[in-house]
Amino acid sequence: MKRIGLISDTHGLLRPEVEAFLRGSDHIIHAGDICEQQILERLNTLAPVTAVRGNNDNGAWAKRLPMTQFFEVEGAFLYVLHDLADLDVDPIAAGVRVVVSGHSHKPSVEERDSVLYVNPGSPGPRRFKLPIAAGELIIQGGKVSARIVEF
Repeated sequence: MKRIGLISDTHGLLRPEVEAFLRGSDHIIHAGDICEQQILERLNTLAPVTAVRGNNDNGAWAKRLPMTQFFEVEGAFLYVLHDLADLDVDPIAAGVRVVVSGHSHKPSVEERDSVLYVNPGSPGPRRFKLPIAAGELIIQGGKVSARIVEF
């Protein structure tokens, strides 16, 4: 069993309670709009991090981040990008089980055609009336479950 912490749209703010929630993850995915390299450095002290560049990620450190990531965990293939509107693959044809995105700051978990779409929301500065949130995936033997936690 693997626990994957999900975070997006930190915009330079990693709240202590969110950091505590991510502690104990086997891996952390950051779906972009990190905004400060130090966020990734702090997350890397908790678990290995897979991160993609968001539309607000600038500077030399951010240019080194890919726009998308595709990888496998315990038999489940994951695809990570910042804005779901930029999805450039057919997840079903590519064998993707989970698509992780951010950008909207609106947390959601939705399964469509055997693909789980997860947006962990934003634990960064509050935007409008959207909740402060992060998420997690539990993957075991190719089976995946997701949940969102509001802070």
